[in-house]
Amino acid sequence: MKSVILNLAVAASFAAGAAAQPHHHGHHHHKKNAGAEKREVETTYVPATVTQYMLDDKVVSADEAKNGLDNGLYVVVGETTPTFTAPSAPAVTSSSSSTSKSDAVFIQKVTSSSSSSAAPTTTSSAPASTSSSSDSTGYATGIDADFPDGKIKCDHFPEEYGAVPLEWLGLGGWSGLQFTPSYKIGDLSISFIETGVKGMAKTTGFYSYACPEGYVKSQWPSAQGSTKQSVGGLYCNDDGYLELSRPESKTLCEPGVPGITINNKMEKNVAICRTDYPGIEAMVIPVDAQPGAVRELANIDSANYYYWDNKPTTLQYYVNQPGVSVEDGCVWDCAEDHDECGNWAPTILGVGQSTDGNTYISLFPNTPTSSAKPKMNINITGDVSIACYFQDGEYAVSDAGCTTTIPSGGKAVVTFTDA
Repeated sequence: MKSVILNLAVAASFAAGAAAQPHHHGHHHHKKNAGAEKREVETTYVPATVTQYMLDDKVVSADEAKNGLDNGLYVVVGETTPTFTAPSAPAVTSSSSSTSKSDAVFIQKVTSSSSSSAAPTTTSSAPASTSSSSDSTGYATGIDADFPDGKIKCDHFPEEYGAVPLEWLGLGGWSGLQFTPSYKIGDLSISFIETGVKGMAKTTGFYSYACPEGYVKSQWPSAQGSTKQSVGGLYCNDDGYLELSRPESKTLCEPGVPGITINNKMEKNVAICRTDYPGIEAMVIPVDAQPGAVRELANIDSANYYYWDNKPTTLQYYVNQPGVSVEDGCVWDCAEDHDECGNWAPTILGVGQSTDGNTYISLFPNTPTSSAKPKMNINITGDVSIACYFQDGEYAVSDAGCTTTIPSGGKAVVTFTDA
């Protein structure tokens, strides 16, 4: 059985007022901060990372953890990767500063019912119809239709309400499963969370899902893990029926902030994989940029989306090498070209609209997890504040990548071309 060590790179860094803005890959602990270096009207972020491996509540040495993962004794269930929120870029040069963060990778012992391998199958990423109809039960369907709270069984994937099945993960279409047998509606925190892998057959807990391109999921509980791990998706209750976990939102998916597109000008596809967040935080939500295609990249209004530890969050996209399919690349551990795809993809795009109305777009290497470099050129153009690209083997601004800004209502195109 193959197991994985999750990405330990610092998440994209965005401007605007608040201190730390965590987009973490967390399952139990969160220790945060990331470095920032300021330059005139440019802001660059330099990660400094210390990694700990956690088995239950105990620290395990890196050698022991990796040996257990390689031999199928352990499976990864989560990690932390916080995001730093930078101040707005200054008009004049100011002194630089930096801090460091400590990441935790959480592992659990493998049981006979667990398996983290998943055979690839055909992906379905076509957007659901935005028009409403009705199913055999008489409920209205469509991506804009209200989800029938508590009426659909947990073994039914609600594709008719806009959710996009990810069949290659082997989880019945779901993007992630978090079993929470001790949780009750109204709890302020969740003390026990078990991450589901292929082969597990359990019910009570949270069932996360993907949405069509340009949309993001709208369901997560107000209660999160007792040690600040994120939890997301519909809630499967003790009776085996799916409930809305965020009842103020009646649909499963909501449109993101428009304005960012992907344009692939190469002869090979590019698999762009967003983390399932809040939730298990694996990079499994696909955008398949086929040759010649223009695809929409979902963005969020951070002030009005998911908050972690009372702080706004952003989105991360792992960008695989050209030619990697979404079935192979939108997983933690790739069967093909392991060191340059999935969790080891060479570069990450971070996006988020801040409270100032600006959208911040970051492009940065997936370090320290991967030493790979993109085998293509990536250029962010449009209503951008500064140049941000990966061109001829180098990032704009610095080796740590770049962050650019588009104003409210602005547009940006992320273009892939042959190197």
